[in-house]
Amino acid sequence: MMFLSPTRGSVALEEMVKILHDFVQEDQEASYKLVIGTDSHTTRRSTTLVTAVIIHRIGKGARFFYRKRSSRPLFDLRTRIYRETELSLELVELLNRSGMSDLTSQWPLEIHIDIGQQGETKVLIQEICGWVTSIGYEARIKPMSFGASSVADRFAE
Repeated sequence: MMFLSPTRGSVALEEMVKILHDFVQEDQEASYKLVIGTDSHTTRRSTTLVTAVIIHRIGKGARFFYRKRSSRPLFDLRTRIYRETELSLELVELLNRSGMSDLTSQWPLEIHIDIGQQGETKVLIQEICGWVTSIGYEARIKPMSFGASSVADRFAE
């Protein structure tokens, strides 16, 4: 599985995990937050789904990677939001199995969801956030869901 980084280019999952660990090792006194968020863009032909992995050194910068996939068009908003959330949660589990469990247990892990109080997605807040929190992760929605609504969104076109 490959991820893209604006600074490192294409990297394998294992290399991304190492880079994230190295970033934490650079400043062990700092506080960190791990963020995973997915956003999508649908055209008549396909839906592009982008999942971002961000490690935020609070007050001192961040590193991020993203993975892009295409699927058949997902026109239904509920289906698309559920698929985005599913991809974020799947990536957390994959990262935990790939050597990130020490970081995910040590620092807050937030799942950023591209829904909010404004617009059509507000009816999904309770069920999607309930799903994420029932698994044990913090759910963030707009305007606090920058992992999905800014980082992933930037590469979803």
